[in-house]
Amino acid sequence: MIPERKTRTVHVRDLAIGGSAPIAVQSMAATRTIDVDATMEQVRLLEEAGADLIRIATDTPADVEALAIIRSNTNARLSVDLQENYRLAETVAPLVDKIRYNPGHLHHHERSRSIADKVAYLVGIAGQNDCAIRIGVNAGSVAPDYAAKFPATPEGHASAIVASAIDHCELLDNLNFTNYVVSIKDSDPRVVIATNTQFAAARPDVPLHLGVTEAGMPPDGIIKTRIAFEQLLSQGIGDTLRVSLTVPFKDKGLEIHTGRQLIADIEAGRFRSVPKGFFEGLNIIACPSCSRVENEAFIDLAQDIKELTKNAADENITIAVMGCRVNGPGETDDADIGLWCGPKKVNLKRGTETLGAYGYDEILVRVREEFDRQVAGRSA
Repeated sequence: MIPERKTRTVHVRDLAIGGSAPIAVQSMAATRTIDVDATMEQVRLLEEAGADLIRIATDTPADVEALAIIRSNTNARLSVDLQENYRLAETVAPLVDKIRYNPGHLHHHERSRSIADKVAYLVGIAGQNDCAIRIGVNAGSVAPDYAAKFPATPEGHASAIVASAIDHCELLDNLNFTNYVVSIKDSDPRVVIATNTQFAAARPDVPLHLGVTEAGMPPDGIIKTRIAFEQLLSQGIGDTLRVSLTVPFKDKGLEIHTGRQLIADIEAGRFRSVPKGFFEGLNIIACPSCSRVENEAFIDLAQDIKELTKNAADENITIAVMGCRVNGPGETDDADIGLWCGPKKVNLKRGTETLGAYGYDEILVRVREEFDRQVAGRSA
């Protein structure tokens, strides 16, 4: 049920992605990179689960120092997420096999330098160190230039995402660099399907990394991911994938096992229909955690919120629980109630409006109050 793919083949060290290669399954360490012991344990768990590639985030020189120690203790294929500091590429590239940059984050540093120049710098570093590149476009952090070009509607937002990916492909192509893949992610599987289908029609040669970001906790997170993967892989769209689940760190291997199972099911034609009303009623979006997270208590918080709202399944309210300052602010903007978590405080939002920052021991009371207020307002 997965037709022959038309993309070219990209190499991440000895791992082939695209073309006739098997669909690669990857994941990301859900620990702070500077916590070397915890991150090494994540790498070990993911390796044991059969991960083809493991991503680690770096945002500071301290993260790079930790990454060097991690690299010296594992032969796993490593991908690095540059976060907002693209300049770290020079020091991390010798330690990894693949570099991921987000077009929506390149404007943060050296604002007087053009985006094209920054991309050329990244391509040069990747080429010197035999690294592949992932152009990772995320719906929660669209580059300001692209957000301004398109209408502030769901359709306009999707068009901005796809345009950003296509334009960055052209930048790499013009530099004669072809060892790259693209990812276009959103927490809504319907957006993931639409944007990846649109991109694949425009650039059928470019391998795609699939994922539903912040899919949330099982079983809903698996259902959301399955919806996107079934629709895309059955069209021959998708060359590598990641299942993003909010689970305890010790259970991170579930992402790999779930990814392999989904591929096997689709290959065998074992499709599952979307449950009636799945996209109606209460929707809890929760991030899967990564090394950007500064307090893992947000995982328990997401579970507590699920329990808190278990008797309100019919309410058309979206709650987003995000674990970091990088994606948290932007990816909670579309939620009715948004929480993005810092090391000691949880920032509570109503749509784009910030309501305040509260300790982990007091945030549930405020969420309950805000939830009840919104329910009462809708009923009125």
